[in-house]
Amino acid sequence: MNDYEEATLSVFGTGGSPRKNGNTDVLLRQIALGVEEGKIPVRTVHLRDVFFQPCIGCEKCRKDRICTGLVDGMSSLYPAIIGSRGMILVCPTHNYNVTAWMKAFIDRLYCFYEFDDGVPRGWSSRLAGQDRKAVITAVCEQDTRKDMGFTLEAMRLPLEALGYGIVDEMAVFRVFHRGKVRDREDVMEEARALGRKLAASLRG
Repeated sequence: MNDYEEATLSVFGTGGSPRKNGNTDVLLRQIALGVEEGKIPVRTVHLRDVFFQPCIGCEKCRKDRICTGLVDGMSSLYPAIIGSRGMILVCPTHNYNVTAWMKAFIDRLYCFYEFDDGVPRGWSSRLAGQDRKAVITAVCEQDTRKDMGFTLEAMRLPLEALGYGIVDEMAVFRVFHRGKVRDREDVMEEARALGRKLAASLRG
């Protein structure tokens, strides 16, 4: 049996913004409230509050099955990630992509992969096959998906590779000033509905 098959009916959510009480924080909370309306517990973490380093490519996780090359704030997040069937990622657009905090977080999920010895190496994920689900949200001040760049893709593709089914994604445009997304009632309801949709999907 896969020793990572410990996930419960719960959700881990994280935001990748360096700005406290900004739009990312507001959206993460709204999505979490929607999940909680579905009677599923949620733990949320802001990456700016976690001291952790980017992946250093030491490959120790290939043997140890978890990141042991670095012992830092990510070490405390791994049990929550492993133990939750659901995930929420919310991130602002920085220079057409996710923030450095979100990129470092995603790279540190590399430890969940297993590789064979071929070239190119075949791979699988220890989180796959467990009916894990996720929703993702990106927010930017610009008007279009083009201006948002790769923000959604940079979250979606790694989660899919890890074995998460992406229930839905949300792009929020034309908002910049701290927390002003609260004034967008349509966006607030859409975010909450996204959380409810994740909860419903997890319940099957």
